[in-house]
Amino acid sequence: MTTARDLMITALDVAPSPPPEAGELSLALAGAELIDLLAAEAIRLDGDHIVPGHRPDIADRPLEQAAGSLAREAPYELVADWLWRRGRGLAAAYLAALEAEGQLTRPRRRGLPFRTGRTVLVDSPDRRLAGERWASNEPVLVALATAVGIRDKNDEEGPGEALVTADDADDAEDAVETVLVAVNEALLELEAVRQRRSIEQDAFDNVWRGY
Repeated sequence: MTTARDLMITALDVAPSPPPEAGELSLALAGAELIDLLAAEAIRLDGDHIVPGHRPDIADRPLEQAAGSLAREAPYELVADWLWRRGRGLAAAYLAALEAEGQLTRPRRRGLPFRTGRTVLVDSPDRRLAGERWASNEPVLVALATAVGIRDKNDEEGPGEALVTADDADDAEDAVETVLVAVNEALLELEAVRQRRSIEQDAFDNVWRGY
């Protein structure tokens, strides 16, 4: 199991209604992949730049694809740039992967022979493991889930508070913190872009109506 898969399963399993927007979730999934690659020592951070390391054997296909897409020559990619590039359509890709693995199903409605469009998680070891990680309030998963609205921000510590517990936090904690901060900044940027587009659309509509 990876952090990204656990986040996707958590979003499907416990997210409030309405669930997180695909764009927000995709950015968080891209951040989760970076954190998993840090844990596998497949990358390290040099400031805000992603420096690739060795290519470990990764059983998880999406994470293997993430590792294969790393820029391996200087100047290395910025964390923020990775989130936007890798995150494009990533939530849909993870959803498709879970469905292909049989982790999701489309239940039939009573009296109807065909399946509905709504997908639900099946009871599986992956779902139980993700649930255990969520129930234990694992800091990284909680930070990412809180960022996309799966859990109320007022209920949990912020990303920095949840992870950095001392002034002498090691490099691994610092790197994870850098990724989490970048995810939150990208989410704020996405919201700002949406608000700007909404304002521009409203202005256009007013001109069209002759206001």
